[in-house]
Amino acid sequence: MEDRIAVQLNKYPSKALEKMSTFVLIVALVIWSMQVGAIGAIKEDGLNIAKGIITGILQPDGALLFNLTMQGVPYLLLETVCIAFLGTIVGGMLAVPLAFLSASNVVPKGVAFIVRMLIMAIRTIPAFVYGLMFIRVTGPGPFAGLLSMSFISIGMLCKLYKEAIEDMDTHILESFDALGCTTFEKIRYGILPQLLPSFLSTLIYRFDMNIRDAAILGLVAAGGIGAPLIFAMSSYRWHEAGAIIIGLAVLIIIIEFFSTKLRNKLVG
Repeated sequence: MEDRIAVQLNKYPSKALEKMSTFVLIVALVIWSMQVGAIGAIKEDGLNIAKGIITGILQPDGALLFNLTMQGVPYLLLETVCIAFLGTIVGGMLAVPLAFLSASNVVPKGVAFIVRMLIMAIRTIPAFVYGLMFIRVTGPGPFAGLLSMSFISIGMLCKLYKEAIEDMDTHILESFDALGCTTFEKIRYGILPQLLPSFLSTLIYRFDMNIRDAAILGLVAAGGIGAPLIFAMSSYRWHEAGAIIIGLAVLIIIIEFFSTKLRNKLVG
């Protein structure tokens, strides 16, 4: 018995060389990547700027943080939430038909392939680039941010919606056909109960991500809190920057808390 085990072990191909090669490759990549984060790349006044940011967070501008006018942090945060929310809703609505057209179990494979290529093209463009594009079309303001949020939401939502559609139990629809149900009844009682919880959970998760992206879009004057933040940091007004960062952090924490609760209820 022991001889047979020894024979089988000897027949098993050794992967020592493969493991060693993988280890050497990873070490080489780590060493090469560390050149980007070299200490020498820090500017001479970089430490002073970092100190100013930390000081601004610890001692924020209370007048700006609790200012209820259109220049205050609460209003800017509300504008950011509105951009993210409306962008998520519009993107979610546009993603539904595209997701069905890209699902190979719903449409012919040729049509699904073409729509998937379209979705991939939409996903390749970052939010920052969309913001720059739409600012040229609509001009600076929240509307450019809304359009950007909509487009960057479509790519991710379509992908996850498509996976939910392809995992759908189609045997239920065959049962409805046997019962003589109409198309509306099959959608109402066969498709929506399966897909709606997954769709809503994905939509909430995308909204959570869009809050952060909306803040970034503000850097290119696409509305929201990003523009005042970059202006404050460019002018070395660290107390104002600290107030904006604190407000944004509190907003993200609150959104994260409630979105997680809602998603757990939907998928639970």
